Amino acid sequence: MQVARFARRWLFCLALLAFPAGPASAIPMLLVDATSLEVLYAEDAGQPWHPASLTKLMTAYLAFAAIKDGRISLDTPIRVSQHAWNQAPAKSGLEVGASITLRDALYIMLVKSANDIAVAIAEAIGGDEKTFVVQMNRMAADMGLTATRYYNSNGLKNAGQVTSARDLAMLGLYIQRDYPQYMPIFQTQAVKLGTHTLETSNGLLEHFAGTTGLKTGYICQSGLNIVATVNREGRSLLAVVLGGSSVRERNELTAQLFLRGLSGALSSTGKTVVDLRNLDGAPTDMGPQICGKKAKAYVKQRMAEFPMGLKGQPSYLTDKIEGPVYVATDLGKIVTDVPLPRPRPDVTPRVAAAN
Repeated sequence: MQVARFARRWLFCLALLAFPAGPASAIPMLLVDATSLEVLYAEDAGQPWHPASLTKLMTAYLAFAAIKDGRISLDTPIRVSQHAWNQAPAKSGLEVGASITLRDALYIMLVKSANDIAVAIAEAIGGDEKTFVVQMNRMAADMGLTATRYYNSNGLKNAGQVTSARDLAMLGLYIQRDYPQYMPIFQTQAVKLGTHTLETSNGLLEHFAGTTGLKTGYICQSGLNIVATVNREGRSLLAVVLGGSSVRERNELTAQLFLRGLSGALSSTGKTVVDLRNLDGAPTDMGPQICGKKAKAYVKQRMAEFPMGLKGQPSYLTDKIEGPVYVATDLGKIVTDVPLPRPRPDVTPRVAAAN
């Protein structure tokens, strides 16, 4: 066992020496010690960026807070409205009017990244999504997320929806600190809902030992994003990688950050995540490189700059982890506001009176 562990560590060290820290084309990356809040590595951490489905981390935080305050419970039915159902994929597959418990809704939103369920949760807590978004922005201000602005609850394309790696790291740390009881949701690999299996897109949960969450996100304008957490070798680390050109690149870069932090190759920068400065300006638009005419050439360039995980190349994601699978229940359409039958008139029948 010890020999195998040593061999694996040696292979990791070789991989870390053989390849650069990341692609020459800079994308935001951040590694933080989750216990001390010390920044171990930061690259463009304050650059404005579209959060995509990482938005759902704030939606989840407000749901956790509403449960704590007694405004809602894990058993509260969450109904899929027409507005929620109209959201673009990824979706839960539930029909308009269908309901699930808030507990199930949180699993589906955070594991599958279902956009319809994020809106349904927002409507249940805020009364409507617009009101909930106001609450999201108020909470972001209270947390000191100075680069963050929300316009919807699920992260679908909106030019004004913006954040930074620094702000996302802080949000992830707030979730871990304030609501550790919900961390098992972020570690879940799949949710079963009826005949459907809704799987996570966080490959680290399946192939990097010690991963405990948190969330991935993608739209053309942002590229492939992730906020990930690891508890390993007595240490707790949090990484943010934004703008990946592929799932492979995003996951391998994140795993590399963790391994460099765990190996001691990265030491404290002397700053905490709170000390990092957000930059002014418009968010980076990755649309042309990710989904436009330049995409094919851009992805090819990134593969050449960072080949980890490609066929014939070493990978940091070599573990095989059978993680938890959660079973959710479709409650069907819960009918409300149905008029009850009128009570029978309190009169004495004529026949009875005659007798």
